Amino acid sequence: MSVELLVVVVAALWGAAAGALLPRAAYRFSVPPGEDWRRTCPAGHPVEGWLGRARCPRDGTAYGPGAAVPAAVTAPACAALAAATGTRPELAVWLLLAPVAVLLTVVDVRVRRLPDPLTLPLAGAALALLGLVSLVPEHAGSWTTALLGALALGAGYYALFLINPSGMAFGDVKLALGAGAVLGWYGWATLLLGAFAGFLLGSLYGIGLVVARRAARDTQIAFGPFLIGGVFLGLLVGAFTA
Repeated sequence: MSVELLVVVVAALWGAAAGALLPRAAYRFSVPPGEDWRRTCPAGHPVEGWLGRARCPRDGTAYGPGAAVPAAVTAPACAALAAATGTRPELAVWLLLAPVAVLLTVVDVRVRRLPDPLTLPLAGAALALLGLVSLVPEHAGSWTTALLGALALGAGYYALFLINPSGMAFGDVKLALGAGAVLGWYGWATLLLGAFAGFLLGSLYGIGLVVARRAARDTQIAFGPFLIGGVFLGLLVGAFTA
């Protein structure tokens, strides 16, 4: 087995294991905006910790999403990132951030909320980890453009939020900081590609809903998953061509 293939296999196993640990956090974070994070299961029993299965600690009853779906999403995502990035050191950053991105997607789909304890640390962690990676000779990116990318994409989303607050939630603005850092690592072309892909995916989904008469033109949708999807596509292209 070649080193590159081994890296892809290990990344897939990591993704599956990390994804399987997300259900409890998804349950606790999946509350409407303005409400505190869940501390108890539906039966009223306290939920301890954030990682693991979403099952009642006393009677074992499942109360949240299962582990199969997040594991099935995170595993191929990590494998694809490994295939595109190869053995370069920034792969470690992508593998650490990928489960957080999946968790954000799950929560936003369920309750249309991007929790601050996830979005803001994601941006800080991305910049900090990429800063460390930039000290390793084998890396293929730029920490300076990662920082500037975070500021640029965050500012762009903030402008959209000011123009149309009903169409762009402030959680998306915070998520854009981390997205800009990740995309900016591989340069401005990757940043523009990932940002455009996110808007394209969101637009196509919205048009599909309207055509299927499942939504009106002014219906609000959770944009976080499409922003993350655009980052994933842009990152794959940026890593593969770096």
